[in-house]
Amino acid sequence: MVKSFSFFFTRTAFYFFASFNCTGGFIMNGYKRVLKSFQNSLKERSDFLKRRVHVWRGEPTVARIEKPSNIARARSAGFKAKHGFIIARVRVKRGKLLRRAPRQGRKPGRNRKTQPSGVGLKRIAEVKAGLKFPNFKVVNSYLAGEDGQFKFFEVVLKK
Repeated sequence: MVKSFSFFFTRTAFYFFASFNCTGGFIMNGYKRVLKSFQNSLKERSDFLKRRVHVWRGEPTVARIEKPSNIARARSAGFKAKHGFIIARVRVKRGKLLRRAPRQGRKPGRNRKTQPSGVGLKRIAEVKAGLKFPNFKVVNSYLAGEDGQFKFFEVVLKK
């Protein structure tokens, strides 16, 4: 039984117009709503996120976690909830790095300047996770939280 074009057109038009709310804006689906709430909590530095980051500071530098803290962002980064995918939370120190101290010629406290690492903190987190789990490949990573001293990334790894 073949459905007519007018039936198809009315169905698609219904779904198109159903995606708008009464004020003219788009209706958000579940993942968009989760992403938006997570972005707002990062932007506003909510108390919940501060407590969560405080707990993360006591964990090891690279820790395997059961579930991602932001499921929508993890899925957009390539995570699938099936065998062979894991999530690792990585703590990376913020700011510039200290140059190595000179061996000769100066006092140790002099001219020990900071310099940028030349690599982004996200890339440093991915390398740390790759070294911790050598039998997994790094798929992607995303920012999970930050405080004054550290940035926390969740790295998606695949077997």
